[in-house]
Amino acid sequence: MATEGQFEYESVLCVKPEVNVYRIPPRASNRAIRAADWKLDAPDWTGRMRVTARGKVAYVKLEDKISGELFAQAPVEEYPGIAVETVSDSSRYFVLRIQDDNGRSAFIGIGFGDRGDAFDFNVALQDHFKWVKQENELSKQAQAPDTTPKLDLGFKEGQTITLNIGQSKKKERSRPQSSGGIGLLPPPPGGKLAPPPSSRSTNHNTQPPAGGSDTGRSRSLLNIWQKHP
Repeated sequence: MATEGQFEYESVLCVKPEVNVYRIPPRASNRAIRAADWKLDAPDWTGRMRVTARGKVAYVKLEDKISGELFAQAPVEEYPGIAVETVSDSSRYFVLRIQDDNGRSAFIGIGFGDRGDAFDFNVALQDHFKWVKQENELSKQAQAPDTTPKLDLGFKEGQTITLNIGQSKKKERSRPQSSGGIGLLPPPPGGKLAPPPSSRSTNHNTQPPAGGSDTGRSRSLLNIWQKHP
C-alpha cells in the first residue's frame, strides 16, 4: 500500500553544481561545531547538490555530477533544526544528517567554495519552511470552529413589516398676483425714457427769418428811385 506523500509532486528548490563532503569527528556535547576541525583541504567526496520538496518535507540530495546517481540524502522536516545545522566559524559550511531507506542516520559536513552558493542554499530552506508555517496556520483556522455570533436577519414567527410605497405629489407654485392699479408700460426699445414736452409761452416774439433783411433793403431802394425819377 502506497503511503501518503508518494503521490505528491516533487518540486526543485535549489541546485548547486559543486559541494564538498567531509567526515566530521564526534561532536562534544557542550561545544559549538567548527569547520576548522574538519580536513577542509581534503574533502572525502565532491558532487552536485539538489534541494527538493515533496509536500511539507524538504530533501537535500547529494548526487554524482555526471550520472546523477544518488550518494546520500537528508530529509528536512524543519529549519533550523537537527537535519541541517550551521557551524560557528563560517557561513559556507553546514552539518547534514543523512538517512538511508532503513532509517539509519549519520552526520556529515558539507561546504561550498562560493559564499553565494551557501547563501542560496540557506534561503531556499528558509522560504520553504515559511510556506509550511503559513499552510499550517491556514489549516488550523479552517479546522477551528467559528465562535463569532451570527446576526439573525430573518423574520420571527408572526412578525410582519409594512411598506408605504406612494408617489409624492408636487405642490404647484402659485403665481404672485398684482396688487391692482394700472400696469406700467414697458420702456422704449432704446432703453431710455423720452423727456416730457416743455410748454412754450405764446408771448415770446419770434425772430424774423434770415432772409427778411434783404427784402426790407430792396423796398428802401425802390422808394428812393420813386422819389428821384
